[in-house]
Amino acid sequence: MLSDIEISRAATLQPIQAIADRAGLPPQAIEPYGRHKAKLDLDWLAANPAPAGKLILVTAINPTPAGEGKTTTSVGLADALNRTGRKTMLALREPSLGPCFGTKGGATGGGYAQVVPMEDINLHFTGDFHAITSAHNLLAAMIDNHIHWGNALGIDVRRVVWRRVLDMNDRALRDIVQGVGGVANGYPRESGFDITVASEVMAILCLASDLHDLEARLARIVVAYTSDRRPVTAADLKASGAMAVLLAQAIKPNLVQTLEATPALIHGGPFANIAHGCNSVIATRAALQLADYVVTEAGFGADLGAEKFFDIKCRQAGLAPAAVVIVATVRALKMNGGVAKADLAREDVAAVERGAVNLVRHIENIRQFGVPAVVAINHFGTDTAAEVAAIERCAAAHGTAAILCRHWAEGGAGAEALADAVEALAAKDAGQFTPLYDDGLSLFDKINTVATRIYRAERATASPAIHARLERWQAAGHGHLPVCMAKTQYSFSTDPLQLGAPTGHVVPVREVRLAAGAGFVVAICGELMTMPGLPRAPAAEHIGLGPDGSIEGLS
Repeated sequence: MLSDIEISRAATLQPIQAIADRAGLPPQAIEPYGRHKAKLDLDWLAANPAPAGKLILVTAINPTPAGEGKTTTSVGLADALNRTGRKTMLALREPSLGPCFGTKGGATGGGYAQVVPMEDINLHFTGDFHAITSAHNLLAAMIDNHIHWGNALGIDVRRVVWRRVLDMNDRALRDIVQGVGGVANGYPRESGFDITVASEVMAILCLASDLHDLEARLARIVVAYTSDRRPVTAADLKASGAMAVLLAQAIKPNLVQTLEATPALIHGGPFANIAHGCNSVIATRAALQLADYVVTEAGFGADLGAEKFFDIKCRQAGLAPAAVVIVATVRALKMNGGVAKADLAREDVAAVERGAVNLVRHIENIRQFGVPAVVAINHFGTDTAAEVAAIERCAAAHGTAAILCRHWAEGGAGAEALADAVEALAAKDAGQFTPLYDDGLSLFDKINTVATRIYRAERATASPAIHARLERWQAAGHGHLPVCMAKTQYSFSTDPLQLGAPTGHVVPVREVRLAAGAGFVVAICGELMTMPGLPRAPAAEHIGLGPDGSIEGLS
């Protein structure tokens, strides 16, 4: 059996202009980055509006070590829609280097449902993440420089809230003391690093509508407070212009292709367990201009990615999805049903039925947003007919079809039945999309609404200090913002070991962060870290160069 990278490397890629032609993009609409990558020209997109296509969201059950295959299903569905005569584009996030060298691996799909060139996309790609990291850290440097040269803005060094970022898992940088070594090195203070995908700059790039909106959002970033708690922004530090310059190329969506030459826009990459987990608004809108169907995804399970897609991205960008695909696997549902990873190959219909409560919870949650859904059963070789039938019965009992998909092994041909089901849902135009909560709800009530209605918690809790901070932000005019829940992806609760569909638990809010530029308030729940660490045996140990200089071990 060929590995993902071997399948990718064996593929014959089309020149990027051929992919652009298929998408309806003339030569002046793209800026090639070599033979198989390009950026879109924003001026051409603005000058050539077109009727919007139908937006299809791919989400999933809660992730498990058994694998779910959300990105693989997104790619397979897009290929299948094109195979069956529907003009389709794919709109995905860029991978982070942290998971690539850590545990999860890359984010280009797998088997015969991949976006390519796989190595480029999973590594440095077109440099977008480096630009975001640089813009973020430029602002951090300008804060400390301003304090060093007299602190005319009166920043309270105890109330600097802007941390630094790095696109790598490095637990040693979570909490640091900076400025030690003497007066020439600035004022000593505690700080830390987040991973780049948790940066507000990443969120801003993904939510901005154009370059001017990008700069305006950057200017609104709150970086610190004075001793009387007046906010200090990037505009106050005169940093937003230089940050926008660093991001002027990164804001342009990246065009690549699938193994079956479906045009794919891969742009932006916020994590869904920390940030809002969706690709850029600019890329999604561009795809909707160019295609009849646009397949996009939102990170991790529907309790995180889909909720944020609806309540943050769609709310801000005015998008209305036509249908949702919920990805599930027999293996993952058996894990939710109590089966150990080592025993997943053994048939266990009862475990599938027990674990299906997780799938049911996600079906019910999607229904709260008024969007029709279908379940995609991502097929593994060890699945049995009885186990698949159990999922189909479970979904049908809750008013949703479940379609067996073999795109990993067969490419788009293995997802044609899913494509037909998605088209049927979208054609009904029966969706009455609505966000989960109103803008006018208080910030903590929004947090509590997500906790009780999506996670099925008894309540969310927070310290008096957090309540006071939320109330100050409310009074300062930020009360209309949506909330971005930062929580473990493995469970509906904040305990990653509580699988299935727990109820009655409590969601403790440990910290809140104002992302005024991005336009949301982050609520960090439980023990979630905004700078991940590497596992005991990181993937980096097995990645290297072969005798011919080719990359080996990347997945």
